[in-house]
Amino acid sequence: MNLDINFNSDVPKYQQLVNAINDALANNTLTSGDALPSVNSICNNYSLSRDTVFKAYTILKENSVIESVPNKGYYVANDTRKVLLVLDTFKAYKEVLYHSFVNNLPKNVIVDVQFHHYNISNFKTILNNGKGKYYKYVVMSFNHKDVPVILSEFDNEKLLLIDWNIHSTDTKNYVFQDFGKAFYNALTEAIIPFKKYKKVVFVYPSYTSHPTESLTYFKKFCESHNLKYKIITNTSEFIITKGEAYISVSDRVLGMFLEQCRSNNFEPGTDVGFLSYNETPMKQFIYKGISVISTDFQELGAKAAAFIKQDKPLQSYIPTKLILRESL
Repeated sequence: MNLDINFNSDVPKYQQLVNAINDALANNTLTSGDALPSVNSICNNYSLSRDTVFKAYTILKENSVIESVPNKGYYVANDTRKVLLVLDTFKAYKEVLYHSFVNNLPKNVIVDVQFHHYNISNFKTILNNGKGKYYKYVVMSFNHKDVPVILSEFDNEKLLLIDWNIHSTDTKNYVFQDFGKAFYNALTEAIIPFKKYKKVVFVYPSYTSHPTESLTYFKKFCESHNLKYKIITNTSEFIITKGEAYISVSDRVLGMFLEQCRSNNFEPGTDVGFLSYNETPMKQFIYKGISVISTDFQELGAKAAAFIKQDKPLQSYIPTKLILRESL
């Protein structure tokens, strides 16, 4: 096993050692039951301190990747597996998904999480660098013509697409939320509070990567219920007006809404309304509670973990629900 330690790297040397051993497991250079080099041999061969090696081995042991046998040394734990989780960004609701995913996995599964930030070069680099190194791949896709080509190089049995039904086929594994009809149905459940307002405004910032099908179903909802509506894509034009309700997929817009409420002495839920997309742990505590339309990210994470644990196909949609609070 070659431990490539870069002394000029910003990555701590103990973490480089952890990563090197994890990589060796992923590409089968190390397998269950193999003995690891002794602390002294690594120190001597790679000019590392004992503290550095002990720290790396302690982290690996705490993560159940390796185990120690008194007077014999360190060994690879049985059935250690490594999984790549590729997310778009690490927002509050993605944190719920991540922790649910990790907490529902066996201790012998190691999760590497990477973020593509909707950048195709990042996405391609992450997937290409991970090819053949992981037991399974859980990937949050996005709208770009090159994504299907990149994904086509992975075995469908090892690949799970999550969150958005784009670039999927009948042969792929997936756990999705529905940004269209399910969004429409959730809006319909809120028709009574919406009727309090003279207009419903969807603030859909130009910088968002939220699927545009939500806009299509928003229009259908308003037209089928005879509601006056407007769509704003330029947030500089977002100026709240008494008697209007607002929907947004951006928490930045939620912050702007609350700031304008304070400046104008508007009472959310009475003078103006707000419906936010995606539940986060704090939205029930903001002001008197922010109404949301959201999928269950905890369930999404748990379903993705089930794909890792079970060697069988998975095709599932997580329901989208309305949670009414005081803001609407």
